[in-house]
Amino acid sequence: MSSLRILHLSDTHFAGDGGRHYGVVDTREHLQRALSHVGHLLFDLVVISGDVSDDGSEESYRQVHDAVLPWALARGARLVFAMGNHDRRDTFRAVLGGGQPDAGEQELAGIDLDRPVASTAESSGWRVIVLDSSVPGAGYGRVDAPQQQFLRDALSTPAQHGTVVVIHHPPVRAHTDLLQALALDEEDAQSLIDITRDTDVRVILSGHYHAPIVEFVDDVPVVVTAGVANVSRTFADAAEESAIDAFGGALVEIDGARVRVVPFLERLTPDDEVFHFDAQVVEQIIQDAGRPH
Repeated sequence: MSSLRILHLSDTHFAGDGGRHYGVVDTREHLQRALSHVGHLLFDLVVISGDVSDDGSEESYRQVHDAVLPWALARGARLVFAMGNHDRRDTFRAVLGGGQPDAGEQELAGIDLDRPVASTAESSGWRVIVLDSSVPGAGYGRVDAPQQQFLRDALSTPAQHGTVVVIHHPPVRAHTDLLQALALDEEDAQSLIDITRDTDVRVILSGHYHAPIVEFVDDVPVVVTAGVANVSRTFADAAEESAIDAFGGALVEIDGARVRVVPFLERLTPDDEVFHFDAQVVEQIIQDAGRPH
């Protein structure tokens, strides 16, 4: 199989008690609608690139896994998860393992359950590498030195058809002040690009920004998908932060030298906001969860 079709989702933000996201969004309904939107298609991979959970509970991970796994298997797809800033490493690992629970993982070495959740697995000649950009207790992202070496070692030998890298925080800039303060550390982002340069990496899949973005970096497409739980307003005042009641995702197809990205986005309630933070609230969130200066 020299071609690969991926359903790329992110930011499902499930709560173990079934509570609504921001008191507004039924995340289970959003996920079901996103899956139904492309339910007539077959896939090789279904990727959920982080913030799988909103509360970090084992129950929330079980709910997402149990909702998506039968759907993926019915379409011939392998299921892949990555850690996001809302996720917890111990509970994520307890339910989802190294992020590739339905393949034989070779996890980042170590015995500490709080270590980053990183894994690599191959199927049908395609390799998937999951990285963990979360920083416990913070919103911004890092890729520590052991993970960078893990990635470097994994990519030292090409896969038969190529490699897909999954990481929650994108190695590209955000579109609002808050998201940029919660972005991947710039040095780590550059290291990630440097490590993947001139390798067999065909695409980098990310979430976190809740908005569809495709940016080519050294000829490798970085695909940021819209959130399942909500979709960020991309062109509003950059000093503020708001989201609409909508869900999104992306169809990513790799075929030979081509990489085709088809984003989708559907609004549920045309006039309803999920949240709207003014500049003062944004600044407080940046102080509480952003990168230290």
